[in-house]
Order: sequence, then structure tokens, then C-alpha cells
Amino acid sequence: MDMIKLAEEIKEGRRLLRGEDVSYFKTCGLEELRNGADLLRRHFSGDTVDLCTIISGKNGNCGENCRFCAQSAHNHTGCEVYDLLDLDRIYAEAKGHEDEGVDRFAIVISGHNPSDSDFEKLIEIYEELRKRLHISLCASLGFLSSEQFKRLYDAGVRSYHNNIETSRGYFPKICTTHTFDDKVANIKRAQAAGLNVCSGGIIGMGESMDDRIDMAFDLAELSVRSIPINSLIPIPGTPLENLPLLSEDEILRTVAIFRYINPEAEIRLGAGRKLISGNGRTAFTGGASATITGNMLTTTGSTVESDREMLTALGRVIHC
Repeated sequence: MDMIKLAEEIKEGRRLLRGEDVSYFKTCGLEELRNGADLLRRHFSGDTVDLCTIISGKNGNCGENCRFCAQSAHNHTGCEVYDLLDLDRIYAEAKGHEDEGVDRFAIVISGHNPSDSDFEKLIEIYEELRKRLHISLCASLGFLSSEQFKRLYDAGVRSYHNNIETSRGYFPKICTTHTFDDKVANIKRAQAAGLNVCSGGIIGMGESMDDRIDMAFDLAELSVRSIPINSLIPIPGTPLENLPLLSEDEILRTVAIFRYINPEAEIRLGAGRKLISGNGRTAFTGGASATITGNMLTTTGSTVESDREMLTALGRVIHC
């Protein structure tokens, strides 16, 4: 398969569909694959880079049994546990990121879903952030009802983060306290409320490249337009603690494949960027167009300032 020709066909309107033979993704030359993915990135996303930051608004003691997660109460990682942060703490973080030129700010909480009292507090916090700031608001609060999604939208939230994590077939090996279909239903409720959904997953959890390709098709079929790709950094105390780290080439191949299957989406780098040359720099020349930034566990080693410097050196334009 000529990967540059395929990229040109996608630019002209072709879309890859589940059921097609795409085995060539696993064997084609990596540089040709990356060059085609970068061609698609330039065409669909241009040189503008979308930056988002997060704050862990409530941390630890999560009842879900996700095998990769430091915050699961089923695992034994000794992670910090605290209840929902107050408005002043969250506002200070959001204001700081807005001042640094970040596009979007998300409150992330642990758990299946917020308690009724925490949800009410979160609505009040988002309403205040909307009044005081210009930064776009995102939420990652677990599983919500249609009415709760509507209230988030009315409070000023415009994006919702809910990773599908991996392929449908591999999901039961990663989590059993909720299902892949639970994830899909939640995403559809968020979309129905008018929210842009950010959903991707983690690679390097023992899944195959075929699983990653399946996940890319799942996201395409859900019309997800922001896809974070996280590379597992195994955490001591989790069931995945002894898994080997992914090679840089495998990560770069995965990023490029996701661009081919989801050409119009923002392919967003998340955790594990330190496994890629230049703390992610190489991926930005092979399909990636966005990133989570800030000095958080999800980025490990990046700051807003260092990301701005790196992306500017690549000729990219920061929104703000």
C-alpha cells in the first residue's frame, strides 16, 4: 500500500471503514506512514495546536477496578486521597493556565460519578469560572445522566472527557466494574447535550495493534473529534506494574494510524510523552495536532512554557 497515495485519497474524501483490510498499517514503512499522517494533519488541523490542562478536583479511593489506575481503591499505590477542591483552589489553577495561553481547562474527579452534593458544587464552580474567565471549560466526571450533562452545558462546559480506554474486545481485561457499552452510552448522552467529547485511551496495556486499530474505528464511529493517546507508564501497586514500556516506534506508528482512521480529529498526546523523542516532539511530525500540557502526571515532564517553546520551534501556532 502506498501510504502517501492513501493519505491523498483521504484528503479527497475517502474514509477507512471497519471491515476493510488495513493490515498494511502494521507492516508498512514507519517513515512513509508518518509522512502521510503529517500530510493529513496539515490538511485537516493545519499548524494550529490545541492545548488543554487538567486539575484533579477529587483524588483517589475510586471504586472502579481499572487495572492501570493509581486512584483505584482496588489497587495499592498509596496515591494521595482528597475530597473535592474548593472554588478558590480550582479558580487559581484555571486562571494561571489561562494567563499562560492554554485553550481549555478540565476538572477531573475520581469515582464512577459525583455524589449529588459534589455535582451541585461543581455546577457552582463552573458557573463562576465561566463568569470570571475566558478559557474554554471541560469536565471529566465519570458517568452522568442526560439531565446532568444538560446542566453542565448550561453552566458553561463545552467539552466532556470520557476515555473508552481500549478496544471493545480487550476492555474486559482492563476493567469489570463497568462495561465498554457503558462508556459508549455515556459518550452519546454527552453528545446529545451538545458537548464536544474528548475520548481516547491507553496503549501498552498488553493489547495488540489490532486492538488499537479497533479502538480507532470505535472512535471514528462515535464521531469523536478529540482523541487523547496515552502510553502506559506502569504504576507500582497496579496489576500492570510489570508490563514493559512501549518502544518509541510503536507509539509513533499508533499515533499515525489514528490520524489515518480519524483524519478530522485532534490527535492529542497524553501520558507517556517522555517515551517519545523530545518529550513528544517527534509525534507532532507524524500526525499529532494537540496535547495535554502542564506539570501533571498525565504529561510527566512537560510544562506549558516548555510545550509552547517546542511547538513554536516546529512552526506551530498556539491558539491564544
